[in-house]
Amino acid sequence: MKSFKMLVKIVLLLIVLICLLIGYAFKIEPRMTVINSYDLNEDKGESVKVVQISDIQVSETYTIEDLNGLVEKVNKLTPDIIVFTGDLFENFSVFQPKQEVTESLSKLKATFGKYAIWGNRDYGGGAYRIYEDVLTNSGFTLLKNSGVNVTVSNGKKLFIGGLDDALLGNPDIDLMLTKMENDCDYEIVLMHEPDIAYLLKDTSVDLLLAGHSHGGQVQIPFIKNISTAMAEKYSDGFYTINKNNGMQLYVNTGIGTSRIPVRFMVPPEIAVFNINL
Repeated sequence: MKSFKMLVKIVLLLIVLICLLIGYAFKIEPRMTVINSYDLNEDKGESVKVVQISDIQVSETYTIEDLNGLVEKVNKLTPDIIVFTGDLFENFSVFQPKQEVTESLSKLKATFGKYAIWGNRDYGGGAYRIYEDVLTNSGFTLLKNSGVNVTVSNGKKLFIGGLDDALLGNPDIDLMLTKMENDCDYEIVLMHEPDIAYLLKDTSVDLLLAGHSHGGQVQIPFIKNISTAMAEKYSDGFYTINKNNGMQLYVNTGIGTSRIPVRFMVPPEIAVFNINL
């Protein structure tokens, strides 16, 4: 009888624990935005602060209030440059706060500009017809197989290129690289899907920034992480793409969620890169 009561207590405890973990994964961790900061090119001079956000995916579960909070967090970092690597809305045909999103994003401040690219969800769900308007009206330069050469405060020059989405768009690396000036001191390329990084392996680009993966959204020990198309090889953090020239890829785990509004052991992320030039 004692053994049975003990078994019942253990089962009840496990049920309570599971319920708490589910509540945490749905209600708490999706709001626990972390800031990951990295120093790059450390043997050089003055640093430029590049802040990356990705996969915001505004929806009924990631609201305008959440977006406003994100904007405040980013502005407190006093970025020199802000980059957004795609997927603004989860499904625009279902949730359409176009004006509110534009107003919120317009409050993001960066000394040398804000730059963005297309993600697969910026094409899907009816977002294609409004995405460019939202980004440009909120002060972003939308890069689509294009790039800009940015001169920073110490006179050094930074190239920021952006590829079109690889799933629903038409990325063109050669076209993008024609926009790069020969005297750039550091080269960054924005892409949404990380698994196309190998296509730039033999270029002079220093840093590739991607998103799309959400880091799998859920990471459970001893269980294979959930992966998504074109984010199967690279899912989160840094990867070396070319050892000879030091080219690195960074995969941001994103802000919002996809399909199911859950995160476990993969909190929303703002990435900060202090790049010495």
